Amino acid sequence: MADHQKSALFSPLTVSGTTFKNRVVISPMCTYSADDGLASDWHMIHLSQFAMGGAAAVFTEAAAVEPRGKITHGDLGIWSADHARALKPVTASIARYGALPAIQIAHAGRKASMQRPWHGNAAMDDSDAGRGEMPWDIVAPSPEPVREGWIMPGELTIAEIGAIQDRFAAAAGHALDAGFEVLEIHSAHGYLSHSFLSPTSNQRNDAYGGDRAGRMRFALETAEKVRAVWPDDKPLFVRISSVDTDGVTEGWQLEDSVVLSGELKARGVDVIDCSSSGISGPATAAQGKTPLGFRTAYSSRIGTEADIATMVVGLVIHAEHAEAIVADGQADLVAIGREALFDPYWARHAAHKLQADPEFADWPEQYGWWLVRREPQISEYRDV
Repeated sequence: MADHQKSALFSPLTVSGTTFKNRVVISPMCTYSADDGLASDWHMIHLSQFAMGGAAAVFTEAAAVEPRGKITHGDLGIWSADHARALKPVTASIARYGALPAIQIAHAGRKASMQRPWHGNAAMDDSDAGRGEMPWDIVAPSPEPVREGWIMPGELTIAEIGAIQDRFAAAAGHALDAGFEVLEIHSAHGYLSHSFLSPTSNQRNDAYGGDRAGRMRFALETAEKVRAVWPDDKPLFVRISSVDTDGVTEGWQLEDSVVLSGELKARGVDVIDCSSSGISGPATAAQGKTPLGFRTAYSSRIGTEADIATMVVGLVIHAEHAEAIVADGQADLVAIGREALFDPYWARHAAHKLQADPEFADWPEQYGWWLVRREPQISEYRDV
């Protein structure tokens, strides 16, 4: 029998009473394929494959907390009981195949009412109207569009801010009803919460703007309201843009993220999901050559200085690299995104490569019983 190697990546982690069977998480990835925010068979099949692929937790794409908070017409939603019912088969399937069902709740803010990426990934135009997809009114902390030619957002009043925060809390309740075990608040990539944090997009001079404490207020109050609904024994994540990049020199900085993360921890947040950029353009679309694992410096510093668990996301594609990230304490969890689209069984292949599961014991038995017998015939030819 093959020797099992001790692996940091394939060790369990307990967060708020919930155990992740390993440290591999499937990142939220928009697929822009919902109808009025409702999940369909597409979402169940798309997400279930990652659970079968061995990840510890599988996140839905960003689910809008209200209709105007969608990025595109095809975004997933979680603003009603109908949306929760549509997601119940999805969560049941993810859990059935061995992963924790997880959801990211979001509001796109000034980056709402956009084209689907394959239609241009920009402000909606006549071509979208020809498809029957019309723009809608959008909101933001300040009347500052993403860039020239994009929709001018309306500035939120204090009352409207409170109402949106309440919708985040209501969305958490719907997520619970739908059967999710892990919840993440999206506060990155230039969407509403991030646009409050960044001085690039927040020009307010009231309690929700100005200095860093004022600009953090929306995110912190939202976390408080969500945590009041989301059970204490279920993990609460917040995704942040650890730094503003996109060529912005006077934006949100890593030291700001350290402070924010500490304040979020004090309000019951368990894990900081460390992403970056997006305040004035795409955060996840390919934009030239980027070093592998380029955000580990962010997750490492935030985790150490804010004394909070972190998850890192961004160009982690090799098993050995993910293993080193966890073993070296650079992050507690590793989020696999587009690499999982290329290989939905990334986690199982990583476990095999790291000799954490050399006998295919953790695979579905319908596969594993045969693969273990096949392995001696092909192992010398396999690039593992």
